[in-house]
Amino acid sequence: MEKFQSPRQNKINSALQKEIAYLLQGIIRKENISNLMISVTKINVSPDLSSAKVYLSIFPNDNILDYLNSLNNNCNRIKHDLSQKMKNQLFKIPKLSFYIDDSLDYIEKIEKELKTGSNPLRDSD
Repeated sequence: MEKFQSPRQNKINSALQKEIAYLLQGIIRKENISNLMISVTKINVSPDLSSAKVYLSIFPNDNILDYLNSLNNNCNRIKHDLSQKMKNQLFKIPKLSFYIDDSLDYIEKIEKELKTGSNPLRDSD
């Protein structure tokens, strides 16, 4: 269950989501990486704006952990670039931490089980 977020947090979430997606696309182009797509699916900013959890969807799934580790290792650089872009909008940029959003995999698993007719509650081992 998701915690209630204030309207201010929701505005900051959407602004950060847009700018982080733009920054990540720029990094991918700058590094000349082909066949990689990163989407920022959701951001949760803490009530005191000190930290933000950034949920990503990465395609293809081959080296997903390598990409995630690289982003977490370079989060200070990303935070600095973000602060330069948002200096007129936000006084304090939250500490970023990146996570994989596996909700699409979860939905795909449920659809697969519905199509096969298996009941995970009844057929559990």
